[in-house]
Amino acid sequence: MTDATLARVALVDDDDLFRESLSLNLADEGYEVVTFDRGEPALDFFANGGSVDIVLLDWRMPKMDGIDVLRQMRARGIDLPVIFLTVLSDQIYEEAALAGGALDFVEKSRSLSILLKRMRLIVDGSKGTSEESSEQSQPVHTLGNLELRLDNSRALWNGKRIDLTLTEFNIVKLMATRPEEDVSYREIYDLVHGKGFLAGYGPSGYRANVRAFIKRIRQKFRVVDAEFDCIENYPGFGYRWGNGSNGAGTDRSRDDADDVMADGAAAD
Repeated sequence: MTDATLARVALVDDDDLFRESLSLNLADEGYEVVTFDRGEPALDFFANGGSVDIVLLDWRMPKMDGIDVLRQMRARGIDLPVIFLTVLSDQIYEEAALAGGALDFVEKSRSLSILLKRMRLIVDGSKGTSEESSEQSQPVHTLGNLELRLDNSRALWNGKRIDLTLTEFNIVKLMATRPEEDVSYREIYDLVHGKGFLAGYGPSGYRANVRAFIKRIRQKFRVVDAEFDCIENYPGFGYRWGNGSNGAGTDRSRDDADDVMADGAAAD
């Protein structure tokens, strides 16, 4: 990879025309692309020491579909950022992809600019920009029992590592660096998907997407601390990183109900 290359990308898709077109477009944008027409040769590539920065993965492919490819990658310890590219638009597929460890889920009908924004978020988050590096005087941000290691995007709670994806880490960082400050659903969604992205599932559909992220983050913290309660819900607005004492303005029963809504609600 040359100095001018933004990142190296593996594109796994059985549609020859789509694969060729997208790989050319990505090359024009400064990405180095290696392509595969099925999941098996992609897995062989990684098994033989192949390396990329981002994986773009189709869902429907012969013999082994995309979600099986992702599972095989994770089972083999291949922890690369994965973005699903698919014609499947139902929310159940997006939730399955994110629950399986994908960082993002983009419908193929979206414009190239949307995909490029998502990819740039991953590149900037994993490598960091020179401006961010110069501004970070401390590589670790500590808040109570939380420790965020900014140089490698790792989170610890009471000294125990929380297995967060890069996207989940960035959401935690957004809230934890602004403790006791309310952060809106829209601001969290823009952090994940790029500012100005129009969500599906109705005018408030982005809220269900954010709830799903928050639910998974809470669950991961509660694996190491069953009493974890620092992510507080401001009903109808968003979330805040609190002190875990269920302070004024936070209704724990409503907070848990907000988690439940993530499984089926498309809007408030």
